[in-house]
Formats: sequence, C-alpha cells, structure tokens
Amino acid sequence: MSSSVSKRIIPLLDRVLVQRVKAAERTKSGLFIPEKAQENQNEGIVVAVGPGARGKDGQVQPVSVKEGERVLLPQYGGSTVKLDGNEYLLLKDEELLAKFL
Repeated sequence: MSSSVSKRIIPLLDRVLVQRVKAAERTKSGLFIPEKAQENQNEGIVVAVGPGARGKDGQVQPVSVKEGERVLLPQYGGSTVKLDGNEYLLLKDEELLAKFL
C-alpha cells in the first residue's frame, strides 16, 4: 500500500505525505459506532517525505520524520490528495504537531 504510493509520488522540499489513521468503527465491547459519531482522527502514518528545504545558509534542512512513523496532525490544514481510491494529506514538515515514539 504505502510503498507503492511512495514510489509514485515524491513530495517536494519539506513536504510530507500522510495517510490518516481510520477511526474505530466499533467499541471495545463490539458495538458499531455510526459514521457521524466517529471522531475525526488527528493521527496518521507518514507515507512519503521530501528531501527537505534549503535554509538561509543554503544548506538542505532535512525533514524531521521518516516513512512509517506515526504523527499527530493539525485539525485543519494540508492539501488532500487522492490516489488509488485512498485519501492522503500533503503537509509541510513544520505543520506536523508531534511524532509518536
């Protein structure tokens, strides 16, 4: 899934392509959660990263995340990209709020 996408699209500069983690469709006890009641997940998996942007000194500043890492996303922002029926977010590295260890 993500490896084929990362070969087909490469973000430019300090951009990061993220696939949002899907919201839980059931509770722990097995009850179905209606779509309208499911919370919007602000968590995602990094699918592809750009090489980094040039700083004022002309040196390339590397992106702070790597493919496969889980990150905390802002509630709003980023550009939606649809590939192979899946939806991704394209964000600048500085827009990411945190990464999970």
